[in-house]
Amino acid sequence: MMKFRFRRQGNDPHREKIKQDLFAFNKTVEHGFPNQPSALAYDPKLQLMAFGTKSGAIKIYGAPGVEMTGLHKDTAAVTQIHFLYGQGRILSLLDDNTIHLWEIVQRENRSHLVEVHSFSLPGRPGIESTSATRVTVMLLKLSCDLLALGTEGGGVHFLELPTLTLLNKSLFQDEIMQSVPEEYKCGKSLGPVESLQEHPQDSDKILIGYSRGLVVLWDLNSRHVDNLFLGKQQLESLVWERSGNSFVSSHSDGGYMVWAVSSSNPCTRDPISSTVPYGPFPCKAVNKILWRTTESGSPLVLFSGGMPRASYGDRHCLTILQDSSHVTLDFTSRVIDFFTIHCTDKDKEFDDPSALVVLLEEELVVIDLQMAGWPTVPAPYLAPLHSSAITCSCHISNVPPKLWERVISAGQQQCPLQNYEVGELKDPIQKAKTSDGTVRFWDASGVSLKPLYKLSTANIFQTDCDHNDSLTQAGEEEWPPFRKVGCFDPYSDDPRLAIQKISVCKYSGKLVVAGTAGQVIVLVLSDEKSDHMIDVATVDLLQDREGFTWKGHDRLPPRSGSVVFAPGFQPVVLVQCMPPAAVTAVTLHAEWNLIAFGTSHGFGLFDYHRRSPVLARCTLHPNDSLAMEGPLSRVKSLKKSLRQSFRRIRKSRVSGKKRAVVNSPTRDEAIVQEHDAEVAPVQRRIEPRSADDSLSGVVRCLCFADTFLRDGTHHGPTMWAGTNSGSVYAYALDVPSQEKFSEQSVEALLGKEIQLMHRAPVVSIAVLDGRGNPLPEPYEVSRDLAKAPDMQGSHSVLIASEEQFKVFTLPKVSAKTKFKLTAHEGCRVRKVALSNFTSVSSEDYSENALVCLTNLGDIHVFSVPALRPQTRYDCIRKEDISGIASCVFTKTGQGLYLISPSEYERFSLSARVITEPLCRVDVERPHDLSAHSGSSTPLPPQANGTHKTQAESKSVETEGLLDEMRSALSSPVLDSPNSSADVTLDTTGELTVEDVKDFLMTVDEAENNYRNMTEEDGRPPGILIN
Repeated sequence: MMKFRFRRQGNDPHREKIKQDLFAFNKTVEHGFPNQPSALAYDPKLQLMAFGTKSGAIKIYGAPGVEMTGLHKDTAAVTQIHFLYGQGRILSLLDDNTIHLWEIVQRENRSHLVEVHSFSLPGRPGIESTSATRVTVMLLKLSCDLLALGTEGGGVHFLELPTLTLLNKSLFQDEIMQSVPEEYKCGKSLGPVESLQEHPQDSDKILIGYSRGLVVLWDLNSRHVDNLFLGKQQLESLVWERSGNSFVSSHSDGGYMVWAVSSSNPCTRDPISSTVPYGPFPCKAVNKILWRTTESGSPLVLFSGGMPRASYGDRHCLTILQDSSHVTLDFTSRVIDFFTIHCTDKDKEFDDPSALVVLLEEELVVIDLQMAGWPTVPAPYLAPLHSSAITCSCHISNVPPKLWERVISAGQQQCPLQNYEVGELKDPIQKAKTSDGTVRFWDASGVSLKPLYKLSTANIFQTDCDHNDSLTQAGEEEWPPFRKVGCFDPYSDDPRLAIQKISVCKYSGKLVVAGTAGQVIVLVLSDEKSDHMIDVATVDLLQDREGFTWKGHDRLPPRSGSVVFAPGFQPVVLVQCMPPAAVTAVTLHAEWNLIAFGTSHGFGLFDYHRRSPVLARCTLHPNDSLAMEGPLSRVKSLKKSLRQSFRRIRKSRVSGKKRAVVNSPTRDEAIVQEHDAEVAPVQRRIEPRSADDSLSGVVRCLCFADTFLRDGTHHGPTMWAGTNSGSVYAYALDVPSQEKFSEQSVEALLGKEIQLMHRAPVVSIAVLDGRGNPLPEPYEVSRDLAKAPDMQGSHSVLIASEEQFKVFTLPKVSAKTKFKLTAHEGCRVRKVALSNFTSVSSEDYSENALVCLTNLGDIHVFSVPALRPQTRYDCIRKEDISGIASCVFTKTGQGLYLISPSEYERFSLSARVITEPLCRVDVERPHDLSAHSGSSTPLPPQANGTHKTQAESKSVETEGLLDEMRSALSSPVLDSPNSSADVTLDTTGELTVEDVKDFLMTVDEAENNYRNMTEEDGRPPGILIN
């Protein structure tokens, strides 16, 4: 019998043009603190700061919004970086002993960082070992025409700049040893060159410090030793005093020495003074020291390290000394490097430092050196997003002006030094939830994330940290005089405090946060300080079901009595889920005064106005005992899991043999089938999941909607819940009017129950109106902030599972359309969102689309409600499980995901809405090496190695050069959020069993889900992320 199939219609050119105007993939900017920084530099003329990282990236920062990134071709750690002052050039030394010259160039009316030269020091003739030419230190002369390189072999080599040409004037140890007294030689080598410093008053002289302790003042013109300083302690670093009459050396014994430079004494054996600040017991080395003169008279001494080895050898400290003032800055991560912002004018007599900038392994700290007590200056950007481990994130747009101002005001009262300027609303707020129970608000309107406000939920519970804090405050004055500095805190007082989910109503100022121990907290934004008790309610999700015993952690005990709360979001109700399992889903409807929450045991509905529970539904399967065991599984469950796996394998083999007994097709039929394969895509056969799989009762998503559930003529409030076993519960709610909220209680009645065929976990549920548009948020229609939904046509519900998307009509719940993603693409859904895409050609034309991120890291875009595939992009490496789990979509077609514990990668799927750094730094340099490169040179890759493919953008260019760095750090200007069509999106960043399951694939899944896969199904990677 002949087979007939209809050919697909060809691509419509008009539709393809519309898609080009709507969709375009760009990775735009990296938010947060650079991961694993390894080098630091500062240009006082251009007021630019640069970081080097262990992954080979160079990041340049100026005023907020001025950012540039360059990536070395080889993935090697950046060990040192130096600016050519005022030229927009930077030198980098890598761990592979190569030197690279970068330039800031102008292309398309914006600045880019481009590598123009590289150099590798050749080996010395007659010496086989390459370690002798390994560069240990670089000195860039202030004239920016000469670069001196100190090596492990003790030699000093000189390069001409900016061409990086090796000059024939190298200096070796044997030439220095001719001037060293015989009694100092002792047959020992001088060791590697540890420090090179240019004379502050005579640029023809440099100070050379060797590891053994010898310091030499060398004249470059006459190639002669002017002075010898016979140090006997292992040298770590050198620094000149501004006048050039003395210098300071730091050593491995934890001390520093001051040496006098005099032409009358060419060989100095003893320093003027020698000090071990934290002696007399053995101390760690002073890695770096700075000596700054002040107009007040006493010099300011700053050094890192030097702590008593036995008592505080594990501390990361930096000491500031001046007269009797002594402060030991105690950090929670390792000190990478530091510098001071001071007067660099040679005509001035004093340094007069104004600020100290310290680069740590996990954050950047700035100290004001002009104010009494040397306080910390809050940075306007580069604040550590991961001050506590990020557990989930949320992106909120279209923030009302009133809410924005109130959040800003609350943040200012937390940190009075921050002076925010509130302007026209332009873009969203980003919220990061952390493992210590805090919620941090960030301004995500521009290139740099700026801290706005910090909310802590730990103070409403009784934890062990309260007692420890009181003990820390008490006690005698300690030595050294430690001062805790920085906000990075890798330790959590109680893991149960970790925030898992969040929901916010931006129009009413209400916020709901849910945690690991089943706590659901309702907070209200207040402008005044408050002292009140918190109402506590308990909801039993098991509903007295027998045979289940919770074996996990206990609930967090709430604090008794009244609690004082600062202005900002203040808790009013605490709902405790029992058993106290982690909350997996939460949603808020402020107009109905309702919150819904779900765990691995079931879901509940709570009326926070009347402080009363409305509904509790247990979703546990009778065999679902693993959900009761908390984070630790039991041997019995392991045996059960193995037994089920073997049964599935046996079943799969039997069914495979049955399918194999099929008559082979004739030659003509084979030709027809081959032709049909080109017409219709091959679908993989999907095996249904077992009903008694572990954790089948986990509630994955919740939503409220005003739609038709009971009949097609009367619409009303509804609540929807989706579980891990593919079950969807729809409840009709009887919500009283606002005047009767206090008199009548909310009632819930189960209206529909849907069971997906393959029992795939339900990832998302969204109700669409008669025109196929998502329903507006609460208060948007009543306050004329959004167009009213279409209540005339029939509504539909879009249910996204891990395997497919399906649209059902309401109220009959009949299937309307679907797309089998796993069957067609061989991947699983991880994140979904409904986004609005506006055409780049016309603001009046826009389309709603379903955006989906899969477990393979690619992004698919589908039309709504037809579910037709529009485009697909490779976004995240499939091995990056953490990045996929942390992804957040916005309603304007953008997204963010974690590329490291401290950085978000921002990307855009919209051709119109792009947030990227568009800055311009105008420089004048004598030899412009990049002038010949032209505009045809490809744009530099981002720090993760992803090339940007589209240069067009509609953002506003950041013009002009930078303000004083100190004023930029102390007085940030915050752009306000953008008035766009975004709505709140909640997503989790924790790793779950579902995220890791793809890499632990069983035999039957590999056989069934990827059956019939041919070579033509594979896709070459479009973008590579390193």
